[in-house]
Amino acid sequence: MKHVVLLLVLLLLVGGLVAGVGVVWGIGVNNALVRAEQDVNEKGAQVQNVYQRRADLIPNLVETVRGFATQERTVLTEVTQARARATGVQLTPEALNDPKAMERFQAAQQQLSGALSRLLVTVERYPDLKSNQNFLALQSQLEGTENRIVVERRRYNEAVREYNTRLSLFPHRIVASFAGFKPKAYFEAAPDAATAPKVKF
Repeated sequence: MKHVVLLLVLLLLVGGLVAGVGVVWGIGVNNALVRAEQDVNEKGAQVQNVYQRRADLIPNLVETVRGFATQERTVLTEVTQARARATGVQLTPEALNDPKAMERFQAAQQQLSGALSRLLVTVERYPDLKSNQNFLALQSQLEGTENRIVVERRRYNEAVREYNTRLSLFPHRIVASFAGFKPKAYFEAAPDAATAPKVKF
């Protein structure tokens, strides 16, 4: 009888130890997923930042062009309207979980990129504008911002790949399903991305 009690106590201790190790492991996995998700959210916010910077540059660019190209009302209106649509779609942490929301955000940004391309092609007709210091400074800032967008989107996609991979791997998948972690959406190339835009500066 004494041996049975001792065996039961030993089994309870071993069971408690195994359960304790399992809980500690689960907490570690959960914390790793939380860190990875926060990294994705931070990178998504940075993408939103650079898109906002582009949106902030556009009114000054439009005003500078308007002074030289008053007859180009249609192009200027397109850019202004596309900017309004693009800034109306926010890239929130919740949107990062929703592929449809990401598609809407990307479509709005793509429309703005197209409108900007048409505006900058229009500039070719105005030699005085191409040498205007304000325009040149804005153009340079816009080019730098476009490059920054590419970099930040790449960083975001790398963070999403890391996070989504963790969610898919065993045993992280078990903790992720219990804790409610969901895969994040990638930034994808626009359908016409393979066609190089005809933009001259």
